[in-house]
Amino acid sequence: MSVQTLCLGWHWQPYRYTRTAGDVNGRRVAPFPEWLAELGRRALAEAYGDPAAAEDYRPDTALVNFYDEHATMGMHQDKDERTADPVVSLSVGDTCVFRFGNTERRGRPWTDVELASGDLFVFGGPSRFAYHGVPRVRPGTADPATGLSRGRLNLTLRVTGLTD
Repeated sequence: MSVQTLCLGWHWQPYRYTRTAGDVNGRRVAPFPEWLAELGRRALAEAYGDPAAAEDYRPDTALVNFYDEHATMGMHQDKDERTADPVVSLSVGDTCVFRFGNTERRGRPWTDVELASGDLFVFGGPSRFAYHGVPRVRPGTADPATGLSRGRLNLTLRVTGLTD
């Protein structure tokens, strides 16, 4: 993984979540904003074609990943949560190749999808634990209106199933 990560709600460290960012000061992670939870519910309603399917979606963490033109992320599963609630992913900035695989192994079969700025990708149900990754970013493809001079931001909304 060669991305830079910031977390909201809960801090994800490989294989676990904490409320602190792990710095020497033990500072608490910034809260998860309700407007972002609402965006996640709207994305689910649209993806599933059913507003009722999204009513109970309550994401409580966001991983905000920054990819520069050289960053990649290997195939992995989002499986450190205690729930199987869907994952909602929002792209801002440069287009990336998003590799979406199967639930059994990192290898094929997979499908490569280009995610451009503004694209939402939702995976839930049988695909919730599919392996996925970003093998490349396409530099210089972002609309200048994003305010990013380079790179890509990805906001991944998840329900951890954790309590304080």
